[in-house]
Amino acid sequence: MKKTSRFILSIIYVFLATSLPAQQKSNGLKVKDGIITVPLEKSYWQNDSSRVSYKKTQDVQTMHIHPKAGLTRLKDFEFATGTIEFDWQPIDTMFSSFYFRFQSNEASECVYLRTPRAGNSLAMDALQYAPFLKGVNLWDMLAHYQAPANFSKRKWNHIKLVISEKQMQIYLNDQTKPVLWVPQLEGDVSRGTLAFDGESIIANLKVKPGSIEGLTNTPGIDPTANDPRYIRHWQLIEPIDFPYGREPKSDDFPKSDNKWISINTERRGLVNLTRLYGVNPNRRLIWLKTKITSDNDQQKWMDFGFSDEVWVLINGRYIYVDKNYYAHPIMKAPFGRCSIENSAINLPLQKGDNEILIGVANSFYGWGIIARLRDLNGITSLGENTL
Repeated sequence: MKKTSRFILSIIYVFLATSLPAQQKSNGLKVKDGIITVPLEKSYWQNDSSRVSYKKTQDVQTMHIHPKAGLTRLKDFEFATGTIEFDWQPIDTMFSSFYFRFQSNEASECVYLRTPRAGNSLAMDALQYAPFLKGVNLWDMLAHYQAPANFSKRKWNHIKLVISEKQMQIYLNDQTKPVLWVPQLEGDVSRGTLAFDGESIIANLKVKPGSIEGLTNTPGIDPTANDPRYIRHWQLIEPIDFPYGREPKSDDFPKSDNKWISINTERRGLVNLTRLYGVNPNRRLIWLKTKITSDNDQQKWMDFGFSDEVWVLINGRYIYVDKNYYAHPIMKAPFGRCSIENSAINLPLQKGDNEILIGVANSFYGWGIIARLRDLNGITSLGENTL
């Protein structure tokens, strides 16, 4: 019996010894009562400028991130799941950002406050979650991950993030109800360090590895999952360089020998081109196509979201050309973000198969499209034949 007990204990020890480092690399920091208290001292943090200072304020150790300091990251630390809490006084005139699972400027998860919204409890974009994919912050593609947040710009705010493998809840000051619930973390990273950006003061940073407060590790339901009106199956060809001011001409259209790649949409029907191709300082053009089969000649409205420029053809004929540039008069509601609210197109469908061909151009943050028919009366197939 004693031998069996020793054997079981040895198995448990080996399991813990091998699994804990995979969850957390702690920079030599000790876990006490399940909590890591992260020192806000220079030796623990990396910043490429001289614009970060560390001092005691009313006997509390603080980190001051000054203007134009750039990103300040925690050295030799790896976070996967758990609870992160800290006190935060955002001062920056525009944004104050916190990163987790940070691997590089190319890949991380990010939460940020729009500091001009301080004191405005009805500002729908006061707080936002957005991942970095291939160096691109997807704020303009994932507008549904933002929320009102009652916070102060000149006083302390308490931030709490509960992060499972695939979900996150964010609490801000009121610790009884999350101000934002993210049903699926959209980044391509599962672990990484912590980091801050934007002028601010940080205090009382604590991490509880693995403590997810009952939050499930699997993604929450996609609110569009049961809606068959979304066009979820497409084909695409590799993007091409497409200088500014240029409109598609015959040489720019797909050729008969182009290799088409099948792609399915992500949550909410999004064709996320950023996840595939990132962004480029030069304008690029990509072509997407799908097929709609109708049992009669009819007109059909398609709600359509896009970023940033589109050329839409049906059966080889132009039916829609438009732009959605953030901070330009031509931008679409909501505020230049890619959304099913952006626009609507009246599709002249003929009986039988109809090819939808869409050119998408981009050189600013995320790019992609969302398409949904308003009804499916008389539609016998929606995109299935493209796979």
